[in-house]
Amino acid sequence: MSDFTSDFWHLYVAGLTILSIVACLILLWISGSTKVKASGDNTTGHTWDEDLQEMNNPLPRWWVYLFIITVVFAFVYGALYPTFGKFQGLLGWTSTGAHKIEGDKLQAAIAPLYAKFKDMKAEDLSKETQAMAIGERLFMNNCAQCHGSDARGSRSFPNLADGDWLWGGDHATIKTTLTQGRMGVMPPMAAAVGSAEDVRNVAHYVMSLSKTPHDPVRAVQGAPKFAACAACHGADGKGNTAMGAPNLTDEIWLHGWGEEAIIRAVNGGFTNQMPAQAGKLTEDQIHVLGAYVWSLSQTKTAE
Repeated sequence: MSDFTSDFWHLYVAGLTILSIVACLILLWISGSTKVKASGDNTTGHTWDEDLQEMNNPLPRWWVYLFIITVVFAFVYGALYPTFGKFQGLLGWTSTGAHKIEGDKLQAAIAPLYAKFKDMKAEDLSKETQAMAIGERLFMNNCAQCHGSDARGSRSFPNLADGDWLWGGDHATIKTTLTQGRMGVMPPMAAAVGSAEDVRNVAHYVMSLSKTPHDPVRAVQGAPKFAACAACHGADGKGNTAMGAPNLTDEIWLHGWGEEAIIRAVNGGFTNQMPAQAGKLTEDQIHVLGAYVWSLSQTKTAE
């Protein structure tokens, strides 16, 4: 990896760029100084399509001057802006700095828009058409990639519209999730549960908690082994929002349903990460986005 971060590549890029510009000047000089033997009518003797003859005329002056101006511009531009390898340019311009300036201008322009929503509760924001339109746009730009445009998620990506929450679904908690992100970890539990048969029995016990089809004999045998899981999911299997442990009794399965899916979870565990949005969104934007996400589950509850 160090081969790609050494000064060689900086020198290679800078040298290749300068060489390319110089080569253009050399090409211009050759084109202007090379003499071609011409006949008395000032043609080179090359003929195409029977009557199209090449004349032995010099390059037009305007074209030569324009070419020289282009080369000079390339050197001036390279001196002012990053062009030659890692040389930053005399103006100190960077794409990161330019992006920040544009971002700051945008934030300053939209600040008055968010100001009127800043102190409003989620219940009131959910009734504000403009706030919900802004929240929806923020969701589509920053959250839909994982949770879907309808917020109903997919396998391993939570449904935000069903009222079932791993970490809690009130407005304040949603804002904390958006700001700080979440890291959900289920460690492999096979060794703590016991043998492969014990793991299978626990899977049937877990299915029995949500009253989904299962083997009742295996479920009875798996009940004592579930104690290894109770530390996170609770003795009743209803989960723990403080740890992000799912409720196993509600027929909502984040990583897949059925015996094999549960066995796979117990044997291999899972690691899910919700990235923090604090670096991308302002506090006011998170406030409105959190209210929009909150409203999605409230609509579902109302139905």
